[in-house]
Amino acid sequence: RAGHAPLHPQALPIAPPAIWFPPPARLSWRRDADARMNRIGRLTGYALMAVAVVLAVMMRQGRIDSIGPFPVAAVALLVGMVGVMLVFTDLMVRGLYAQVDAAKRDDGGEG
Repeated sequence: RAGHAPLHPQALPIAPPAIWFPPPARLSWRRDADARMNRIGRLTGYALMAVAVVLAVMMRQGRIDSIGPFPVAAVALLVGMVGVMLVFTDLMVRGLYAQVDAAKRDDGGEG
C-alpha cells in the first residue's frame, strides 16, 4: 500500500465521548437489584423438582408406566434435571450480583 499512512487513534480529530452508553437515570444497580431479580426462575425449578418426585413416587407405586412413548423414569429425570439447573442458575446469578455489590461497596461505589 504505497502512499497510505497508517491510521492511528491519536490522529483522529474527534475525541471519544466519556460515556458511550449511559445508564438510565432511574436505575441504581445496588438499590434496584432486588426489583430486577425476582424468584420466578428458582420457584419454577422447585416446582419441576416436585413434579419429578411425584412422577417417581407414582411410578414406584405402579400407577403410571409411561408418558406417551417415553418411560416415566426418563421424564422424571429430565424434568428434575431442568428444575435443578434453574435453581442452581438462579442461585449462582444471585451470588455473582452479591459479590459485585460487595466489591462496589468496598471500592466506594466507583465503577
